[in-house]
Parts: sequence; C-alpha cells; structure tokens
Amino acid sequence: MYLDKAKKTEIFTQYGQSATDTGSAESQIALFTYRIKHLTEHLKKNHKDNVTARSLTMMVGRRRKLLKYLYVNDINRYRAIIKALGLRK
Repeated sequence: MYLDKAKKTEIFTQYGQSATDTGSAESQIALFTYRIKHLTEHLKKNHKDNVTARSLTMMVGRRRKLLKYLYVNDINRYRAIIKALGLRK
C-alpha cells in the first residue's frame, strides 16, 4: 500500500504541530498533496481509469477549500504551507 501508518505519521510530524496532529489544515493539505501526487502518477500510466480521475478531481477540490480557509483566516500559515509544499509558482 502506498500510504501506510508510518508514512502518515511522517507527514503529520513534518507539517503538523506533532505526530498526532491530524486535524490541522496544514497536515491535511500535506496529506492531500501526497495523495494527489500519487494518483497523478497512477493516471499517467492508466489514463482510462475514470474512477481514479474523478477521485483526483474531488481531492484537488478538498485541498483547494482548505487552502482557501487558510488564506482567509491566517495568511502567514497559508504562505508557509504553500512554500513548504511548493504548490504555487
């Protein structure tokens, strides 16, 4: 499996306040970004997989909503997570 418990803990430790911080916007955005990158690679090989393509689109939308939440409520946290994940150019 591409996303096991150890990998989730690593993501939450790096981008959240602690290893058990699964609820902060930063940790959720980081997890969505990891999953989006994995699904993008999958779709490059399996371009006819429409179910995964829809899941990817929905996941990008969820991440966008969380980013908008951070942008509205705390611009500094938004800028920090964007820079850490390299989402904008």
